[in-house]
Amino acid sequence: MEKIKLDIVGLSYSQTQSGAYALVLGESNGKRRLPIIIGGFEAQAIAIELEKMTPSRPLTHDLFKNFAEEFNIHISEVIIYNLVEGIFFSKLICEKEGTEVEIDSRTSDAIALAVRFNCPIYTYEFVLGSAGILLEDDFEGQPEETIPDEPEEQSPKRFTLDELNQQLNTAIENEDYETASKIRDEINRRNSN
Repeated sequence: MEKIKLDIVGLSYSQTQSGAYALVLGESNGKRRLPIIIGGFEAQAIAIELEKMTPSRPLTHDLFKNFAEEFNIHISEVIIYNLVEGIFFSKLICEKEGTEVEIDSRTSDAIALAVRFNCPIYTYEFVLGSAGILLEDDFEGQPEETIPDEPEEQSPKRFTLDELNQQLNTAIENEDYETASKIRDEINRRNSN
């Protein structure tokens, strides 16, 4: 079966499930998108790595990567190989000393590891054909990531730069990386003006 390469194109709050996130993967050479509902912890793990943030202590996926590297195990690719009753099935393709091993994984964990190992993510046509969404031309140019605006009293826009830096340090210490990334974005926006 021919594999189809996917890229991460968005991560947003799920509109359908409370406390969950929608991870959107896009066909590398096409207009189809594959939305996958994942938990908050996995969404945070993916976002931290995509934003190149460094937690004060290793998260579970970082620990796995450190462990694998210590024993010369490399993840060469992730494959979303099946879809059964709305649940995606994935596997890690791992290599050690020329030997390849496939390890079953939840899709959210597999993608959190893929971003850490900088390896490609693939699926098959029947998975993308079943759960993929065709991106219409009308939507091109729209931002991929859609996160609803925060209430004004919680928005980083209302704080001074010093207050934001203090909040950023607190958020990182508390391992609240989602908030930390929003604060960091506001600091970067202000510094670029």
